[in-house]
Parts: sequence; C-alpha cells; structure tokens
Amino acid sequence: MSIRAEAFEHWIRTAFVDLNTELEERYFAQAERGRVAGTGEALKATLRDEGLVFVRALLQEGNTGEGFESAFAVLGNVGMYLAALRRHELTHPAREERSPFPEASALALHVGASLGMAPRFATSHLATRNRARAGVRKSFTRLRDEFLFIDENTRGILALQLAADALTNIVHLGVSSPVADGMFAAARRCLEDVLVINERLMTHLDVERFFYSVRPYYKPYRVGRQEYRGANAGDFSGINELDLLLGVCRANDPYYAQLLVDKMLFMPPEDQARLRGCMTYRSLLDELLELLPGHRHADWFQDNARAYLELCDLFARYATQHHDGLVRRFITEPAAQLGPQGLADLTASGPPLPVLLRALEVLRDLRCAADRSEIATRHGDLERLRVAVHG
Repeated sequence: MSIRAEAFEHWIRTAFVDLNTELEERYFAQAERGRVAGTGEALKATLRDEGLVFVRALLQEGNTGEGFESAFAVLGNVGMYLAALRRHELTHPAREERSPFPEASALALHVGASLGMAPRFATSHLATRNRARAGVRKSFTRLRDEFLFIDENTRGILALQLAADALTNIVHLGVSSPVADGMFAAARRCLEDVLVINERLMTHLDVERFFYSVRPYYKPYRVGRQEYRGANAGDFSGINELDLLLGVCRANDPYYAQLLVDKMLFMPPEDQARLRGCMTYRSLLDELLELLPGHRHADWFQDNARAYLELCDLFARYATQHHDGLVRRFITEPAAQLGPQGLADLTASGPPLPVLLRALEVLRDLRCAADRSEIATRHGDLERLRVAVHG
C-alpha cells in the first residue's frame, strides 16, 4: 500500500470513526432521531474537508495500488467516505443530477473500473475483507451495535460460503458418490451455524440503534452522474451458489437472472468468478431427479437424497428466519413509525420499501420452494423427491 493510501486508511480507522460516532450520538439524543439537518454541522464539515485532503492526494498519485489488496482497500475507503457524506446529508441523490464531490467520484470510478466492481464500498469491505488491526476491524462508528452487526453478518457470510464450498465438492464428485455424505454433513453444520448466528443477532442487536445509527450508512448515493444502490448483506457469492447448487433457484429464470446481474459488480472479482462458474454447473436437484426413475430404491440414492432434502429444509428455515425475523424486525416494523418522507428515503437497495419487501418475499419463497402458482418454484420437483424417499 502506498504512503498516501496508508494515510487515508489510517484516517478512516481513526478520525473518521470518531467524527461519525459523535454525530450518531447527537442524532440519537434528539427526540426526532431520524433528523440530520441542523445537527453537528461543524463536525460534518470537518469530516468532509479532512477526507477530501486524502482523496485529492490519491487522485493526484494516479496509481492507487501495489496489487489488488491496496486498490480494493482504496475503493472501500473512498466508498465509506462518500457513504458517510450521504448519511450526514451532505449529498443526496434525489436533489442532485451529479455528485457534489467530483474528486471522490473520480477516484472511486478509477479504482472501481480497474477492479471490475461498482465504484462504491461493498459489503465485503466491512465483512470478509475487513482486515483487523490489533483486534479492531474497520467500521463507520465505534457503536457496539455496529460492531455486533458487522461481526455476526461476517460470521454468517463465512458459514454460508463454507456450505457452498461443500456442495461444490459434491457437484465434482457426483451426487451418487458414497463420499458425498461428508460434504452434506459439512454443509448441514454450516447452515445450522447460520441459524444460531442469526438468532444471536436478533437477540442482541438493538432495533433502534440499528435502524437509526447503522443502516443509514448503507443508503444509495451518486458517483459522478450515476446513482448506485447501497451495499447489501447478500452481496457475496455463497448465498447464490447455494441457490443454484441446491437447484431451488435457476440461472435461466429471468427474475433470478436479473438479480444475479444486478449484484455481480457489488462483489469482489473472485466472488464474481465463483458465481459465474457455479452458473455452469448442474444442480443437485436436477441430478437426483434424473437418477430417480432407475435408482430410487438403491441405498445410495435413498441416503443422499435424504441428506439433500434435509439440507433444503435447513436452507428454507434460514430464508424464512432472515426474512420474517431480521428484515421484518429491523426494517419493516421500525419503518412503520416513519412518515411518508422517511419511507421514501429508507432502503439501501433503492426501490421503495413495499417494492423491496415484495421482491424479498419472492426470493424467500424461491428458496423455500413454496407452493405458489404465480412464481416458478421447485415445489413440485422437491415433492417428487420427498415421495421417493419418505413414501
């Protein structure tokens, strides 16, 4: 990492965090916690001006990296800087045709294009590629609830990625392999871990602190003329690899394919490569259905099909828990207390909340293989397999 990139990194980990934390404490102490305008204006100006010094230095340097890790860190840092300016309403895409921060936009566009990523910070910057220094990971604030959110979210992502690794091994071995049992068991343990992690998050994360002090940093903002949606907890390949490998979602489904296209540039390049590779594999469900007519009574078929179905049931539990627990409790319910203007400015993913919730419900029901006539789930195919295994 160059001297200028390291200086920016140090500021993001120190003064930047302090300024955001002080502003969040002031906002949260107000009777109207969602109000930003008119509070802490001097602190906002300090954050804007101090960050701009580092941005200009890196923009002048031109070459932002000695390899991927440095460029990726710079993209995350300039993205976090722009996200904080958006959070504190020093920029707002609804009232602008272009970002009022051209130097930061230019730096983000330069680095994002060189990496093949969207020119803003991504989930991975605060999760799977959030390198700790002396036990402290990168964050926007020093608030307990932000650290809790980052840490548990990262644990969940890593567990889902490990589950996807296990299923990828089964694809290469073949679902009829006698050693597939170990990989099914590994994936099952990972999904069980995710359920525990999410339960812990629902138990310990303060709803109002998350809603008012953590979530606002994930809002959309402009880079140059283009508005980019906020970072999303689902912006990693593992969850979609599980969708495709299990076969509950299909890459040739127009609805799901659009979802993959929309999120691809919000993932690190190696995740993009993994997901593209996964899209070429045949799902375990399709392989089992092909084997069903001639082998349904074979011990290996019964054992592996049963293990597969147990995994689908766990995955459905995860999808339901995420939507009906996390989304409903930490976004839908507190949003119900907001007025029309607050709702219009709510979601990180861009669309209005009702539109976003309908889309998330469809995704939940695809992952659960729910019996819905209006969307193409794998309910019927899974039922055929259940009958063959359970009679």
